[in-house]
Amino acid sequence: MAASGLAHPLLLSTIFHLDEITVAGMTIETKYVFFTWLGMAILLVVGILVRRNISIVPGRLQLFFEALVDGLEKFILTNLGEKGRRFVPLLVSIFIYVLTMNLLGLVPGCDAPTANLNTTISIALCVFLYYNYVGIRTWGFGYIHHFTGSSKPLIPLMFPIEVISHLARPLSMSLRLFGNIFAEEMTLIIFFGFGASIYIGVLLGTVPMYFLFLLGKVLQAFILFILSMIYIQGSIEHAH
Repeated sequence: MAASGLAHPLLLSTIFHLDEITVAGMTIETKYVFFTWLGMAILLVVGILVRRNISIVPGRLQLFFEALVDGLEKFILTNLGEKGRRFVPLLVSIFIYVLTMNLLGLVPGCDAPTANLNTTISIALCVFLYYNYVGIRTWGFGYIHHFTGSSKPLIPLMFPIEVISHLARPLSMSLRLFGNIFAEEMTLIIFFGFGASIYIGVLLGTVPMYFLFLLGKVLQAFILFILSMIYIQGSIEHAH
């Protein structure tokens, strides 16, 4: 799926000539693939560092991740109950992954992979397939009652509506994340370019925008985390 990216004066993918590749005469954009792998490499390195330095008296990095994971785990258990404990690794991983991809857009020379529809649709489809898998595994054929409603006479009406509603979920999830991150990145670039073209005072005036967009990127990751949790919750609860 093609999706237009963000204009940027200098990117690491450009420096390493990885903006695009040509296969069988066809040009394929690989800029966001490069930054996705870069984000995963960062997560891998951070994970190794945390694992190697685990101690009874935690350092700053261990303390940060312990607080983050513990807070998200408590949030999940509060909403899903004890049965939600098995979903903690997945949901926490979704939050950390999406947050990392979002924050890459604030790093000079980098672009946020979540500012591209290919990335956001991939995440949304994984969530969609997983929560339906959980629902089928939990209820078997009875999972179909989640699509029929509680009134038998209304089944012919409710079933297609529910199917369309479920199919729209990955679309809405992907467009919401893409739209917000794309808009934030584009706005930041416009402000930065505008400031750089005038004088240093205006350029420095764009610095507060970084803190505003930092908050926005964290919020968008949390929203996707919550939506994933809600969809899983709906699949394991009794159909009404």
